[in-house]
Amino acid sequence: MKILITGGAGFIGSAVIRHIVSDTQNSVVNVDKLTYAGNLESLATVADSDRYAFEQVDICDRVALERVFEAHQPDAVMHLAAESHVDRSIDGPAAFIETNIVGTYTLLEVCRQYWNGLDAERRGRFRLHHVSTDEVYGDLEGPDGLFTEHTPYAPSSPYSASKASSDHLVRAWNRTYGLPVVITNCSNNYGPYHFPEKLIPLMILNALEGKALPVYGQGTQIRDWLYVEDHARALHKVVSEGEIGETYNIGGHNEMQNIEVVHTLCDLLQEMAPPRDNPSLETLSHYRDLISFVKDRPGHDLRYAIDAGKIERELGWVPEETFATGLRKTVEWYLDNLDWCARVQDGSYQRERLGVGASA
Repeated sequence: MKILITGGAGFIGSAVIRHIVSDTQNSVVNVDKLTYAGNLESLATVADSDRYAFEQVDICDRVALERVFEAHQPDAVMHLAAESHVDRSIDGPAAFIETNIVGTYTLLEVCRQYWNGLDAERRGRFRLHHVSTDEVYGDLEGPDGLFTEHTPYAPSSPYSASKASSDHLVRAWNRTYGLPVVITNCSNNYGPYHFPEKLIPLMILNALEGKALPVYGQGTQIRDWLYVEDHARALHKVVSEGEIGETYNIGGHNEMQNIEVVHTLCDLLQEMAPPRDNPSLETLSHYRDLISFVKDRPGHDLRYAIDAGKIERELGWVPEETFATGLRKTVEWYLDNLDWCARVQDGSYQRERLGVGASA
């Protein structure tokens, strides 16, 4: 199977591509605009494979997308391209409307045109897998209850509202035009190659530099944490075996308060990179001393929690990592790849890719 993946240079998309190229016989076409969050260095381990191709294309550019579909003739599409940072969506929602809503609409129309032109056998095999978030459901009050595939949508931020809109568009194209689609909604991802503005990598890198570890409110917000490589396996399982028209929630079965996550990170760093071994941190007793509490962001959801029973029952997927094992692997990866982090933090990863052509 040849799978076209939008947003394949992003955090989750690159994990999916690494999994497909390394662990399956399928081929991948990576379509990515290469915004600030797209980093081709995250694909260095598979970039030389003859089952991998890259196209630098904006999903809002219909003509360019049509050329890519015509040139590569994919059997399936996995749509991961999205603006995804909540704080950025509050400061500047326009980019989220453009990419997440207009971009999804454009991709749907190109997929529909392409699908209609396939022969009967290939039309029967084709599918569009739309990758979304649990944030479309809003939040859960109290310690009980889980998001299911039938939970009503109640997005709180411009980001989650734009993703909810894209989900509705995908379902409408299935209902109205018969386009074969499947949707997944996932919980918070973490793991290697995560962009440093996100909670876990931000805390790791700030701690190693002796900077403050800012926690919103009192850090009591609860999230379900999913190791990105577990998520990649789940996504490939869905695009390969999922039932057309169905939605699957994907979670890690790891509910944690944000402050608990930060405490655990500090304790792991205290063990694996003790301040006494770093001359610039020699006056620091414990990384926990760097924690500071800052004003909560507007509309901050209190609790997310996923019921991932459906994907386990129907497709046999369960996460392999616990939060303890996954977080340890994540901290180890960042400690071993500080050069990658530095290139992202100083922007050199973007400067170095200037001059990248339309395809490679």
